[in-house]
Amino acid sequence: MKSLQQWLDAYGESHQNSTNRKIHKIAVPGIYLSIVGLIWCLPQLPAGSLSINWVWIVMVPVMVFYLRLSRSVFIQMLIFTLACLALITFAAMLGVSIFYLSIVLFVVLWVMQFIGHKVEGKKPSFFDDLQFLLIGPVWVFRQK
Repeated sequence: MKSLQQWLDAYGESHQNSTNRKIHKIAVPGIYLSIVGLIWCLPQLPAGSLSINWVWIVMVPVMVFYLRLSRSVFIQMLIFTLACLALITFAAMLGVSIFYLSIVLFVVLWVMQFIGHKVEGKKPSFFDDLQFLLIGPVWVFRQK
């Protein structure tokens, strides 16, 4: 497995343009939130007298990936994921359709991402390796 620095360096190669970086600082966390929201909308799994949300099932391998990169990345992304879940739960309590909100966010923010990459003149990193979809938020949070 690549080291954290190798992942960040590889991701950074296609994110040199300042406009693209600014777009990513907005779009990447929002896309992560929208994906968490979409997973949250999946029907819960019955587990005896309880129900398990798919977010918790998906989060385990994702957090293992982050933990293998570094403890600080794991903690950072765990906190961010829990914050996303808190925001989603709060929005749902207000009657917001999490599914539709997540779809709109996902589409609008990906359009922004592709505009940023058009400005950059390079294709998105995840075209080469889907794991870059997990590296994007880490890269954004480590930018100054």
